[in-house]
Amino acid sequence: MRHPPTSSTSATAPGAASERRNLISDVDGIWVGNAEDARARSGVTVVLAEEPFVAAVDVRGGAPGTRETDLLAPTSLVQRVDAIVLSGGSAFGLEAASGVSSWLLAAGRGFPVGPVRVPIVSGAILFDLLNGGDKAWGAEAPYRALGLRACETISRDFAVGNTGAGLGAVAGEVKGGLGSASVTLPNGIVVGALVAANAVGSPIIPGTRTLWAWAVEQDGEFGNQGPPRAMPDWTLPYGKQSPKPAANTTIGVVATNATLTPAQAQRVALMAHDGIARAVRPAHSPFDGDTLFALATGRNPRLVEAAELSQIGDAAANCVERAIGRAVYSAGPLGDIPAFRTR
Repeated sequence: MRHPPTSSTSATAPGAASERRNLISDVDGIWVGNAEDARARSGVTVVLAEEPFVAAVDVRGGAPGTRETDLLAPTSLVQRVDAIVLSGGSAFGLEAASGVSSWLLAAGRGFPVGPVRVPIVSGAILFDLLNGGDKAWGAEAPYRALGLRACETISRDFAVGNTGAGLGAVAGEVKGGLGSASVTLPNGIVVGALVAANAVGSPIIPGTRTLWAWAVEQDGEFGNQGPPRAMPDWTLPYGKQSPKPAANTTIGVVATNATLTPAQAQRVALMAHDGIARAVRPAHSPFDGDTLFALATGRNPRLVEAAELSQIGDAAANCVERAIGRAVYSAGPLGDIPAFRTR
């Protein structure tokens, strides 16, 4: 079993912290693992840090599916989390966090309670049960095993597109996927986002071939979009034409190396949702379960004041918007679900 990295081993871990990947793992101490079940057309993504991290969550969709989110409230006893899990599979996918908990326990991680440890693993799920994959798994869904396998793949380098929790995702009328982006602020604070885009809303401006996220693109990360050649045509349908309750959802994680209190992390999670609203329309609908976690590794030790917190929240929203654009641009077709690049 591969053990999670620690701060004592991170200096020799694959990929130095100074090497920018344009991934959430550019944030000091963050590692990501992915696992997929190609037959089921579904997958799991896990976000780990070298040490337990401060975390918060903000839920905006009308049909969310989450695990261990109440304990992220600033008033709760547990102030740090061991991992965050994003999973396909709707309610079945919540079991992925159990696999991650088992893996962490075997590695000696968890909240100490007397002589035992309890890994603290929060998570959210998206709905991918109607994408044509084989979901006839009987009494045992594959998600616990996928959670374990995702932990075994943790790395600072990972693919985007049809990967992990994004494998079975659909964004509006095209294939969704897993996307990530990062930025380093002038003060040295690093902010990153990881998103599984599976929205009711469309990532494409109606009447054009342009992503809503075109204006925040960096370094051609989604094909040098440029501005749209025409104004949006609001007479055209956009998004999923026959949305089903609880059949969608954009879920993700934003992270920073700043030192944040749980309340400050909550504010960053709240602000980060603006990135979803800018990248897909409509957003936060009754049919979505849009959920974003915010975590802080605290590798930058100085305390953050209100003005700086505002900058971090704005950067998180921009990274979420870019991550959604990257997810859609990078995703390939899946069965009869068309990819954005091949439309």
